[in-house]
Amino acid sequence: MSRLVSILIPAYNAAQWIEETLASATNQTWPNLEIIVIDDGSSDSTLKLASQFLDRGVRVVSQKNMGAAAARNHALSLSNGDFIQWLDSDDLLSPNKIADQMALADRSSDRILLSCGWAYFMYRQSKARFIPTSLWCDLSPLEWYLRKWEGNHHMQTATWLVSRDITTAAGPWDTRLLGDDDGEYFSRIIKASHGIKFAAGSKVYYRISGGNRLSYIGRSSRKVEAQFLGMKLQISYLLSMSSDVRAKAACVNYLQTWLPHFYPEYPDIVTTAQKISSELGGHLTTPTLSWKYAWIRLLLGWNAAKRTQRLYNHRKSEVLRGLDRMLFRLEGNS
Repeated sequence: MSRLVSILIPAYNAAQWIEETLASATNQTWPNLEIIVIDDGSSDSTLKLASQFLDRGVRVVSQKNMGAAAARNHALSLSNGDFIQWLDSDDLLSPNKIADQMALADRSSDRILLSCGWAYFMYRQSKARFIPTSLWCDLSPLEWYLRKWEGNHHMQTATWLVSRDITTAAGPWDTRLLGDDDGEYFSRIIKASHGIKFAAGSKVYYRISGGNRLSYIGRSSRKVEAQFLGMKLQISYLLSMSSDVRAKAACVNYLQTWLPHFYPEYPDIVTTAQKISSELGGHLTTPTLSWKYAWIRLLLGWNAAKRTQRLYNHRKSEVLRGLDRMLFRLEGNS
């Protein structure tokens, strides 16, 4: 009999998307699945809509609101799969996603991690554009880390298919982290693995659902501080694998990439980041603003310029999402 794969879905106020997500989970071509939804204290109809899939083998469990990481840990504690597929409540899997990765898993050891390609979309899944990066291939754990930070790349949560052996070795999700908890968690997953195999035929569709998504930091001090904690943890994981010149430079580049999120509102974090960079033999440069905001900085200061930048980006994103939603509906979708 084929090995069991657990699809684990944390959901909070996900009524707008949960049906599409569960359809993509239940439509997998891999024959041996268990699907577990943890409703994390939603105040909308998430629980009701998810429960409509009970007759398709979906298990739905409700808990008080404790956050995404706690919901994921709860789902994991209830699962029995030989492999774990994490799936956020607004994202989608291609029908063959798990089957293609399991074909590689069946030819590998249980300490081999499976990845695949992914693409952004808003409402129209057909508009997702899969653009390969240097992570879209078979890699050692160390090389994966280095390429990710050298190129400022990202692998979305659902791209991974993780064996129970690796999952147990890596430990639970860190409930202290309010954003990029997946970045920290999968850093431990990758570190615990013996290598990564890329399934070229599998696909994940990552929905851009607006400023309320978990990965959005915005102006939340708690999220900013949690983000920096996660970054420090990830740096320690990489340096435990290698402390050569390339690894240290990758860490410095990682800090530099994120510095604009902290500067100048969080001087303590900026000072700590600069200290870490110096200890690694590097130096962080002061972030710059594009010409659209540089004049605001000169007249009103950094904080005003960044507020304007955030507001502009938010409005632009909302306009693009509104346009995509309109076209989605014009194509006959509800």
